[in-house]
Order: sequence, then C-alpha cells, then structure tokens
Amino acid sequence: MTVRPILGQRSFDDLGTPLHEVTFCVLDLETTGGSRTDDMITEVGVVKVRGGECLGTFHTLVNPGRAIPPQITVLTGLTDAVVRTAPRIETVLGTLRDFLGDSVFVAHNASFDLGFLRAAFERDGRGAYEPTVVDTAALARRMLRDEVPNCKLSTLASRLRLDHTPTHRALDDALATTDLLHLLLERAAGLGVLGLDDLTSVAKLAGHPQARKLTMTTSLPRTPGVYLFCGHRDEILYVGKATNLRQRVRSYFGRDDRRRIGPMLREMQTVRHLELPDPLTAEVIESRLIARLLPRYNRAGTRADKYCYVRLDADSPWPRLSVVKDPGATGAHLGPLPSRKMAALVVEALQSVVPLRRCSTRLSAKHVPAPDAVPCSSAQLGVAMCPCAGDADRERYDAAVRAVIRIFDGDTQPAVAHLTSRMTELAAAQRFEEAAMVRDRLSALLGAVRRQQLTDVLRAAGRCVVRDGDRSWVIEYGRLVDVVVDGTAGRALPVDAPDAVAAGRPLPRRHVDETLVLAKYFDKHAHRLEITTCSGEWRFPLASPPDLRLAA
Repeated sequence: MTVRPILGQRSFDDLGTPLHEVTFCVLDLETTGGSRTDDMITEVGVVKVRGGECLGTFHTLVNPGRAIPPQITVLTGLTDAVVRTAPRIETVLGTLRDFLGDSVFVAHNASFDLGFLRAAFERDGRGAYEPTVVDTAALARRMLRDEVPNCKLSTLASRLRLDHTPTHRALDDALATTDLLHLLLERAAGLGVLGLDDLTSVAKLAGHPQARKLTMTTSLPRTPGVYLFCGHRDEILYVGKATNLRQRVRSYFGRDDRRRIGPMLREMQTVRHLELPDPLTAEVIESRLIARLLPRYNRAGTRADKYCYVRLDADSPWPRLSVVKDPGATGAHLGPLPSRKMAALVVEALQSVVPLRRCSTRLSAKHVPAPDAVPCSSAQLGVAMCPCAGDADRERYDAAVRAVIRIFDGDTQPAVAHLTSRMTELAAAQRFEEAAMVRDRLSALLGAVRRQQLTDVLRAAGRCVVRDGDRSWVIEYGRLVDVVVDGTAGRALPVDAPDAVAAGRPLPRRHVDETLVLAKYFDKHAHRLEITTCSGEWRFPLASPPDLRLAA
C-alpha cells in the first residue's frame, strides 16, 4: 500500500462553494463480482484533486479472503497469487477513510463503488459514510451523449483523448476518471456551473431542452429572495420565492415536469430577482407581487378573486348562514376562505350542529307565516327550524345564533364533539362514505376557524417588533412594514405594504395571504421569538387544533 503526501485540505459547509475551492476524491474499486453483500474488494485507487491540481493518490491491492473468479482475472489481470500477500480490507479502511475525509466523492457509475465502500465500512463498524457524490457517468450521459456512442469509461477516454487510459485496474481507472472530471467541469462552466451545488444537479439539468438558458442563473445569489421570470416584452410571467435563489431557479431545468413549466421556460427571456434578508420576508414579498402583478403562470395570481366568506347575518330577525364574495357591512364573518367548496363544507358542518334556517327567504321582524305554510324539508327532518312556516322558537333560535358566533370566535369543542359522535355512529353502521363526508365537513370547519384565529391574533397584536436571531420584523396590524438586520440600516421593503384595515372589520381577500404567512411563522416559531415591543396583545402560540385521525 502506498500513500503519497498531500497538501492541506479545506472543508466546506456550503454547497455553493466555488468549484476551484472544492476537494474531490476520485475513486475506483476492483472487486470479485457485482454483489456488494457477497463479493469483496480486491483493489482500491483514489486520486485527490483540487483546482485542477493533484494533491495525492491512494493505491493498494486487497486480499479478498476468497478466490478471484476466472472471469475477473481475465478482465483485471488480478490473480489469487497477486493479492495473497496484500492486506485485508479491514486494515485498509482506517487510512482510506482518513484520506477521503470530507472531500466530494467522485466515481464513474458511482453507485457501484460507493455501495461496496459503504458495505465495507458498515461491516467494519465504522459508521455511515454519506459524502456529496458526483457521478461522471451521469454527467457524461447528459453532456456528451451526442459525441460518443456510449458512456463507458474506455469509450470516453478513447474518443475524448484523455491523458490516461483505463485498464480495469483501480488507480489507472481513477486517473482516467479524474481526466474526465476535469473535462466535464470545463463543459459545465458553459452552462453556468460555478459552484458545487450546481455540479451535483447538472446531470439532470444539462439534458433539459432549455438548458442553454441556465446561463441566466449565473449571477443569481445563493440567498433568500424573490425571482421573476420575464418574457419577450419584459412582461412578468411568473413570480416565486426561494431560500436559495440560484438553486431554486436552476431546479426548473431539472425534473420539474409540471405541465406549465415547459411553456413558461420557452417564453422566458430574462430572470430578475430581489435579494431579501430571510425566507419569511421573501414569502411576504412574493404574495404582494403576485396579488399586484397577476402573472400569467402563477396559479395563485388570481387566487384572491376566488376567496369568499361564510357570513351570518346576525342583525337580521332570523339570521341564516350564506357564502358571500365580499363581507357585508354588518353580521359575523368567517374568512376569507380559499374556495367556495371549502366555504360550502363549513356551512354544511355548522348546519349539522345548529338548527338555523336553511332557506333564503327574506323575513322581516314582523313576519307572519301564512295559514297554509308548510315547514321546509329540513324542518320536517328535524335538523333545522323554519320561521317561514312558524316552526321556530325565538329563544332556541337566538341560542343557535350565539352558538355559531362562538364557533366563529374559536370555541369549536361542541361542534367537534357532535360531529365526531356522528362520524363514529356512521362508521359503526358501515356507512363509511357518509362518515367521510362528516369528517371532511369537520376538517373544513376547523381549518377555517384556525385561519381566522391566526389572522385575528396577529391583527390584535397591533404594532409590534418581533426578533428572531439577528433580524427583527416590524409588524402593523397583520402587515410587514419593515425588516431590520443587525449591523445594517433599516430599509424600505421593495414592495409597499397593503393599506391598513379598520379594526373590527373582516380581513380583505387580498390581505389574507400575507397575514397568514406571518401568523403561521410566528405561531410555529413562537418558542424562539423575542417580542421587543407590542402595542396590543401577543398570544402566540395558539393551542394545537384537534387531531381528527382517530375520529376519521
């Protein structure tokens, strides 16, 4: 076994490390066969490189402890006599693991070599080996397939005139793979591949029909922000958020096969971006841009137009539930909710719990039922009162109205108990489809109430400064108005906050996305937040919603 001295190796914590700073270990193994569980390693060859310079090599024969099959001898030239005096793999693994260190693992058809290596480490009790992996075979299939008949290492070495020729011996093949790696890095640079994260994903990116547009991502930072895909006339096609702008935009050229992605990328001519302090701010700015620009490829672009409310006209003589597009000047409201389907399920859930009238007839305070009035079908079934026909007790009806208002305000326990009991009865009677309908209604109701609670609690906090680590968000009545990062001056956000909403009024449809984004974040991370100032009442985190799995 020979180990040549190497220069100092730098570790990396960020996959955005420039490629010239990355240390690669290019490895090749010879084995007694193709089964990582039954066959053993007979030879190890590793070449360590960084910035195009060879830092050292590792090479050793290995005694597999069993006979080498004749076909393997024909292929590699290794015989039992050749490896008889070589060390066993157990005595090699410690030095090999130290040599590999934290470098990037490179191999041609990497799953084969990495599988054998991991199996050996596991048998020797050395723990999991989980390096960053680059497969030169996968890269070649994407980047060179039009130039070569196949991507075998021997074919690539011959057609591309690599300096080293593979011979089915470990070090020779590792040296040839190293030559191939350097050639592939040069080719990948033309696709804007400058960092390690780019390289690990380029195998799936390079074959994309719009791969030439990858160069548009070269200037994108690896920081949180918002990206905008622009078309031929500089119109905004799509707006998205990202924790890592460069990585997210490049991912569109991979295996994202959503139906609208291909046409969007064909139309895209430029990529703009807004660099922002953190992912939360990026999500808020994304929602503002989508609401104002209505990009054609954002399905969420017209989402607010589909929002609606569940309204209880509590000021009417005989209040009823309805689904409305915009909140009324009076009454109690639940919402805005994301769709009429959800709103309808909420109404059905409430009507299953409280016997409010279900007809849409306008009734005045002086309404007198006709002598021949017949109660509606719901009243005949005993699930609703019918003041139209005089079949309604005023005290009982008023109590039902108060019950709905309490549910709107978050007191869902009576509804949960009633609907859960109904679910159990239906399931016991093997009426599973009906039980599922009850479950869906209850789930919609709890989701609607949860949304309302989140937004109401954040609005009730008034003006507050919320600190998380080195950044502070300035919130005013459910809107983000500024972000301050330690060591930097406060600056205006790139998109102005929506207008403030009067206290006591339902949240407008176009405001709810931003308020929910903020409220959900503060609710989830309440344990680590510091509330520097608060003009109202800070009540995060909220109690967890009921678990419906057992009930369903």
